[in-house]
Amino acid sequence: MKKLTSLFSLLLIANLAFAQQYSPVVKMSTQEAMKHMMDQLGIQELRPGASSNPDSPNYANYDESKANPCPELPPLLTSVDGQEINTAEEWWSKRRPELLALAEQEIYGKIPQNVPDVNWEVKIVDREFVGRTPVIAKELVGHVDNSSYPLVDVNIKMMLVVPTNVKGPVPVLMMFGRPKFPAPAQPNDEDYAKLNETFRELMIQHDPSIKETLDKYPAYAPLDRLQSTPWYFSPPANGESPGTEQLLAAGWGYCTLLTSSVQADNHEGLTEGIIGLVNKGQPRSPEDWGALRAWSWGAARGLDYLETDSLVDAKKVGIEGVSRYGKAALVTMALEPRFAVGLIGSSGKGGVTLHRRVFGEAVENLTGGANYWMAGNYMKYGAEKSDFAKMTGCDLPLDSHSMIALCAPRPLFISYGIPEKGDALWLDQKGSYMATVAAGEVYKLLGAKDIGVTNDYLHESMPPVLESLLDGQLGWRQHDGGHTDQPNFQHFIPWASRELGYEK
Repeated sequence: MKKLTSLFSLLLIANLAFAQQYSPVVKMSTQEAMKHMMDQLGIQELRPGASSNPDSPNYANYDESKANPCPELPPLLTSVDGQEINTAEEWWSKRRPELLALAEQEIYGKIPQNVPDVNWEVKIVDREFVGRTPVIAKELVGHVDNSSYPLVDVNIKMMLVVPTNVKGPVPVLMMFGRPKFPAPAQPNDEDYAKLNETFRELMIQHDPSIKETLDKYPAYAPLDRLQSTPWYFSPPANGESPGTEQLLAAGWGYCTLLTSSVQADNHEGLTEGIIGLVNKGQPRSPEDWGALRAWSWGAARGLDYLETDSLVDAKKVGIEGVSRYGKAALVTMALEPRFAVGLIGSSGKGGVTLHRRVFGEAVENLTGGANYWMAGNYMKYGAEKSDFAKMTGCDLPLDSHSMIALCAPRPLFISYGIPEKGDALWLDQKGSYMATVAAGEVYKLLGAKDIGVTNDYLHESMPPVLESLLDGQLGWRQHDGGHTDQPNFQHFIPWASRELGYEK
């Protein structure tokens, strides 16, 4: 008894020492997290976000005559000190670093210098068929070193799927989504028989009385085989097939990264995930990264793994996302230069759409309820009352055209659908087109091709739906579907293959 008491005392002392060594994770509600950031910034009142409810007094503006309160965009080719940027060397050495710093400081946040290392583990390797394509699927987990703060555990989940009917390493499109095996291999008849025999024996061991019942049905198989269409009966991939199947048929691989395994998609998770781990469970400061930047960091760590996999051509890895993941894909492409190509779907405000446009979703929607996506500093642009006076999106020293320009001259495909099918007008497709037009001058400066129009973003008209502007490294296409980029995969894949110089 004395030994047990002594052991208990030692464990209690060890736990107390552990608790004293590491401050506990701070738990904050959405309102508490917002108030904490507002207090740091000296903001007393935020303007409410636009409402999608027509009966609301704060109903979103859809009047184009009121959409551009500050139509002149921050210049892309004029430096902070007023120098005109006329050469590619001046862009790389002076202007691009300025825009990169502004994007991190004012909109998306900075990656801290003390972010821990990630150790990748291949958990499962499976040989499967997706449609008619034989593939290798790998379940991967990136274990983030949490030795500096063991109270937060971060394990990045990713699935890699590559075709095996090709020669050499293949390009891969990384997508934000839910990793899963596409078509898990099933046991053959002989293995199924062994499994069923073993399972019947285990049932009898667990309950001997069940033997009488099983003897009545000697051919009964407790484990039922999953029925699936043999690969040779599958139709060839076409434009209606899932984008993943189209990629594999074209000789591409794909990988899917679970964003929530990197950082939660809410305010409450800001003291956990990778942001919380680095901050040791404490709330953010204004310059700290938000979820979009954290997800892009996770994508970069996934690319770290892909650079070690002999099945992957790591110089030809792209990034894709739709909606909030479209925002994250743009951030990834702009701020992580190893990604070779991007497909940005229906990204709206915080993505390709101009921040200073007042049409549909507003800056105030992001500075309010969705500010966890952004750096804390972004909240300033929704301030109605503050220590620094009122600020709006017009005060931003850069805009989404700057993020597109940061991708140049790498290939970037911007995708939207139509409101009639569910790609809501709220996303401001026109504001995204304007940003794309404006960014083209940087592509041209760097010797690349843009979408093939002038860079007069205030007067260039949007092309008709289904018209492809894909002759250059900057691409635009509005399909006739909804809130997805699926209908554009059949156009993206050959365009990206051309731009990356890849043939199956």
